[in-house]
Amino acid sequence: MGFNLCITLLFFSTLISFLCQTPTEATPIYIDHACINTTALTPNSAYRSNLLHLLSYLSSNATNNLEFYNASVGNSVDTVYGLFLCRGNVPAADCRDCVAVATKQLLDSCPTEKAAVVWYADCMLRYSNRYIFSTMVSEPSFSISTQQNVSEPNRFDDLVMEMMNDFASLVTKVGSGAKKFSTKEAQFTVSQTLNTIVQCTPDLSGYDCNRCLQIAIKNLSGCCGGKESGIVTLPSCYLAYNVNQLYLTGNTSAPTPNPAPVPPPPSSGKDQISLPAIIAIVASISVCAMLFVMGYCFLRRRARKNYNDIQEGANDITTLESLQFGLATIEAATNNFSDDNKLGEGGFGAVYKGILSNGQKIAVKRLLKSSGQGGGEFKNEVVVVAKLQHKNLVRLLGFCLEREEKILVYEFVENKSLDYFLYDVEKQRQLDWPTRYKIIKGIARAIIYLHEDSRLRIIHRDLKASNILLDGDMNPKVSDFGMAKTFGIDQTRGNTSKIAGTFGYMAPEYAIHGQFSVKSDVYSFGVLILEIISGKKISSFNQSDGTAGHLLSHAWKLWRDGMPLDLLDPTMVDSYLRDEIIKCLHIGLLSVQNDPVDRPTIESIILMLNSYAIPLPSPKEPAYFFSSVGEQNMRSNERESYQSTSKSLPISVDEASITDVYPR
Repeated sequence: MGFNLCITLLFFSTLISFLCQTPTEATPIYIDHACINTTALTPNSAYRSNLLHLLSYLSSNATNNLEFYNASVGNSVDTVYGLFLCRGNVPAADCRDCVAVATKQLLDSCPTEKAAVVWYADCMLRYSNRYIFSTMVSEPSFSISTQQNVSEPNRFDDLVMEMMNDFASLVTKVGSGAKKFSTKEAQFTVSQTLNTIVQCTPDLSGYDCNRCLQIAIKNLSGCCGGKESGIVTLPSCYLAYNVNQLYLTGNTSAPTPNPAPVPPPPSSGKDQISLPAIIAIVASISVCAMLFVMGYCFLRRRARKNYNDIQEGANDITTLESLQFGLATIEAATNNFSDDNKLGEGGFGAVYKGILSNGQKIAVKRLLKSSGQGGGEFKNEVVVVAKLQHKNLVRLLGFCLEREEKILVYEFVENKSLDYFLYDVEKQRQLDWPTRYKIIKGIARAIIYLHEDSRLRIIHRDLKASNILLDGDMNPKVSDFGMAKTFGIDQTRGNTSKIAGTFGYMAPEYAIHGQFSVKSDVYSFGVLILEIISGKKISSFNQSDGTAGHLLSHAWKLWRDGMPLDLLDPTMVDSYLRDEIIKCLHIGLLSVQNDPVDRPTIESIILMLNSYAIPLPSPKEPAYFFSSVGEQNMRSNERESYQSTSKSLPISVDEASITDVYPR
């Protein structure tokens, strides 16, 4: 029994070596898996059928010498998204075998979950009912180290961190789609070489790959300090290090574990320990070590199983106390709301630039006292909006509710809004095509977060250029999502008699009948795409005959007549890529179709933006819904009459925006 326990411990002590090597055996080496608690999966559902088709499709594509592949199967309701990633130096045959085993593993281990991930030494495979492509995900994660300690652990850990951070900084310069895999070695001692390996899914941007690796590096320092080998696996990236394992740099043969040391023969002195005593000591140590390992594995699995519940609880710690600013703090930051600090003024108040005592820049929205909203209601809406956090959304930092003041505090975004550049003949030269294409893709990522990935389902209802702010690197941040209609998680559409938004960007079914859905935002996004391509505001195309929405008409005629590039902003003549322009124009026209059913989902739009292999349907003539300037003016008057009684959390600094916010 003691011998078997020692063999078991030897397996755990050499597991890291097997994880990092290129195995020569047919059976892939399993690391870990996680069944993610989302909506339960029923055996005979359409989603289950789509999942089976997807896994079969992924497995078949692993035979095509592809180390990475992603795909989706199903319609907008039961769509399943999946991908696999094989380690960059794994032979094609091993990649194929690993993906085949991984698909079966997840079906057996996660029979009722709609999302899951599994890691093997050679590959990672995951699927979800939510959009996962080009999105950095850091949880659930797995980390492990060997038990062997190194000499000079502090110097060794510093060397590991230096090499890993070098990798992370390098990938920031690598674009989406590029292979993000690398190995590196460094001499630690005369007889010891440190080998490292890192990899991200290629669909990540360099920035997101860096973020993922930074999280993995932090996990590595927590699990593996002073140990000879360590590994951290996340859904979007992977890293490992080992001492004296040359297979990481080209030698693919597996390392041979060192044999257990043979104890010296017993001495003949009085201190001699009997053989039964030695066996008892070894057995006791082995049992204790085994119990420790079993306990560790049990706790890890239980923590992983409850991960989503923990996340929900963590999100709920956003309390009023943590969000509240004192009025004196706000007055000091804005120099008592000085006109010199005013950034703009909209229908619900002015926005000021401020600087807190710690040097942090903020944007302060001072709501009009006539907003008609109670203090309790205002606080509830603040908590709702504060929980929506994404790199392409403007972040709400807090609020102030003191005396008669209602104030919202946001992160400060350096480069104002998209319309500040887009509609100005001089400033629009700063928006070359790569920058505009990045802005389009960033807005799409923000929309899918609001629609699918946040704790609440959000329909923005006022997407427009003035609500797209630009940071110092011209990355887009969607604002005014506080005016959005907040749904329960399974709602996708609704009706309202209170129209909120900006005419020209509103879908016809919403502007005329008050019917809104996720496809309403798709329509607005389509208008934005056409504006970004042309550099023209939709209202600037109004003609003397009173026709509105003429940008859509103009774009459609050019498309129909085979002259799509004539829509292009002339300031971009030296920077654009023809295929990208045509693809974006195509997506824009599909998004502004009259029938919401004909418009693509935001998930489909992101797939279209990231791939040239997906065939796009032919667009139909776009929607127009204002027959005269008089009708447009009438609707504008109706909106203004509602403005004084609307509940809102506006962020816009130029035009009035109206909404209702409903927590789930």
